[in-house]
Amino acid sequence: MNNSQNASYQAGQAKGQVQEKASGMMEKASNVAQSTKESLQETGGQMQAKAQGAAEATKDALGMKK
Repeated sequence: MNNSQNASYQAGQAKGQVQEKASGMMEKASNVAQSTKESLQETGGQMQAKAQGAAEATKDALGMKK
């Protein structure tokens, strides 16, 4: 293998390694985004339940519940 072929081979190896690392980073970012989405949905559901509970308590206190 001459110097030109060796340099080309090494460049290909480096490119492959960079692509593999980038792919791994993208997968991690996707996982973080999905986890964040799920956490926000859960928090939103909890807030909605608390608001509903507060509304019911207010109706009870004011005698508006039927």
